[in-house]
Amino acid sequence: MSGEIIGLLMLAGMLFGIFVGFPISFTLIFLGLVFGYWGFGKLVFYLLTLQFYGTMMEQTLTAIPLFVFMGLLMERANLMERLFDAAQGLLVNLRGALFIAVMFVATIFSAATGIVGASVTLLGIMAGKPMIRAGYDTRLSSGLITAGGTLGILIPPSIMLIVMGPVLEVPVTTLFVAAILPGLMLAGLFTGYALLRSRLDPRIAPLPPARQADADLGALWIELGKGFVPPVALVAFSLGSIILGLATPTEGAACGALGALLLTVLYRRLTWRGLTDALIKTLEISVLILFLVAASNFFGAVFARLGTPAYLSDLLLSLDLHPYALLALVMALIFLLGWPLEWVPIVLIVVPFVLPLMRELDFDLTWFGILVAVNLQTAWLSPPVALSAYFLRGVVPEWPLRDIYAGMLQFMGLQVLGLVLIILFPSIALWLPRLIYGD
Repeated sequence: MSGEIIGLLMLAGMLFGIFVGFPISFTLIFLGLVFGYWGFGKLVFYLLTLQFYGTMMEQTLTAIPLFVFMGLLMERANLMERLFDAAQGLLVNLRGALFIAVMFVATIFSAATGIVGASVTLLGIMAGKPMIRAGYDTRLSSGLITAGGTLGILIPPSIMLIVMGPVLEVPVTTLFVAAILPGLMLAGLFTGYALLRSRLDPRIAPLPPARQADADLGALWIELGKGFVPPVALVAFSLGSIILGLATPTEGAACGALGALLLTVLYRRLTWRGLTDALIKTLEISVLILFLVAASNFFGAVFARLGTPAYLSDLLLSLDLHPYALLALVMALIFLLGWPLEWVPIVLIVVPFVLPLMRELDFDLTWFGILVAVNLQTAWLSPPVALSAYFLRGVVPEWPLRDIYAGMLQFMGLQVLGLVLIILFPSIALWLPRLIYGD
């Protein structure tokens, strides 16, 4: 049997194992060993050693535990709650003020942590009860919170972009810069949609009966500054040093982690138990991601050695479809797989699988990486598997799951619109990298 057919059988085995519920990492290693030995013999064991060693020596991936630790500490520093309360107070005379406050905090927190579960949970804790008391529409409120939480996938320093960089062979710094404008565009779309709905139907976001007194404005601005300046300065320093080439992603992440630790100490939120919990959680998340990276790299190396990616790429090209029709097929595949699967196996298995096709079509890989990121962000809002709904339901049990789903679907449509805009106007993703780094 030819190597290409063996590779197709291996791919079918992988999909079967994942959908049945076997642990992804061990499934990939087992299938890689079995089908690799079938396809090209004992060489597969050397390939296993090489891929795991290469993953451990990949310096860029060192940034993952550091950024995770930074995000967990920022979550414990209570800065986001302070920022939300101040923004809510300053905007109290504006209809839909809570919508603006939620998206403002979501954007800042996404840049600080990049962990979707943490973002949705924190936003739900902060905004859920105030929105219920203010009489805000359940569907629009829950949809905005879940959509805002998913921005952490895209807005740098995104963990997913750090993992995707070596896969695409694109510098992580370039992906970070390319993701800034699309992330802000989506945040603007979400906020604009919520405010437009509030304007068309005032019952969605009623004004409070008691307005904020002008005498409190000074205190509110001070509180906003205390909540806004530290996280923004920390992210700007950490991310800016990376983008400007003053530090590697690992060095910038280390500075960010140290800064988050210092902020937690200055705000008197650091406890021994909290520090221990943050370290253990960082270890759990990092091991999960890095072991899966190594397993996926091995699986992908076996898959490529069997010749299946090139075979499938040639097969798709032989269909003689328009390049953007093939891109649409790839995006549809990633979107559908995003329902049952996490982003890690998609980035590490599906993206390398379609990469030869993207190169053959001469698409910019930085642009393609941003498309994948926005697409996977959309998948977080796709019922019935969307985990964001369960994160939010856990902290705001007053909101029925069906209403959360209905709200998420509205914002999933906005994310699809954002994806289409980036496809039609690639400069949304590519203008800033070209401005900073040149062509």
